[in-house]
Amino acid sequence: MTNKYQIIFNTIVDQIKSGEIPPNTLLPSENELKEQYETSRETIRKALNLLAQNGYIQKVRGKGSIVIDINKFDFPVSGLVSFKELADKMEKKPRTIVNELSLIFKPDAYIKQQLQLSGKDQVWKIVRTREIGGKKIILDKDYLAAKFVPSITEEICANSIYAYLENELDLKISFAKKEIVVEEPTVEDRSFLDLEGFHNIVVIKNYVYLEDASLFQYTESRHRPDKFRFVDFARRTH
Repeated sequence: MTNKYQIIFNTIVDQIKSGEIPPNTLLPSENELKEQYETSRETIRKALNLLAQNGYIQKVRGKGSIVIDINKFDFPVSGLVSFKELADKMEKKPRTIVNELSLIFKPDAYIKQQLQLSGKDQVWKIVRTREIGGKKIILDKDYLAAKFVPSITEEICANSIYAYLENELDLKISFAKKEIVVEEPTVEDRSFLDLEGFHNIVVIKNYVYLEDASLFQYTESRHRPDKFRFVDFARRTH
């Protein structure tokens, strides 16, 4: 026998998938849903929790439950793909805004540690906002070791850094180590992104290596949580 909360969950999922409840719609309050489905508040809470866990709604503090656009953008977790390469496959063409391009002569201890640098090494800092469908939803913070990348321009940063590194500088980008964490948004996140009440941000920390295993790039890609689905494919080996 199917539980009542699962029936409510399935009903709302069907309404979201059919477009009857469009993205960014605020669901009725727990009390209103309780009356609508003639059930207890506890049952409604279970249904809402299941909707949140499965990526259909986002609970926003002070607002309630907002329906997420289920046509999310798939970001491969294990692949090493540039944003430009992903963007070329998207129907809604994104826009890249370069917020900062600077050469840091004395990187702080954190960046030196991330890039395994010595005292004299300089670092390029590149901060870019990715806008998709008119919404600023990714903040990319790239740190490139200047000993591998002697020069770079704002125009290159607005287009594709990897195309420049591989085609112009002839660097052989080989592999990356990734770490995914969920954090509270920083002041910087809030100023560069349209967070609209979201109180979490998904951060992918990327350590990128060249063919000779030199670590040359550290990136923090900071994502608004409702727009992305991180995908991977795993095969069990015997």
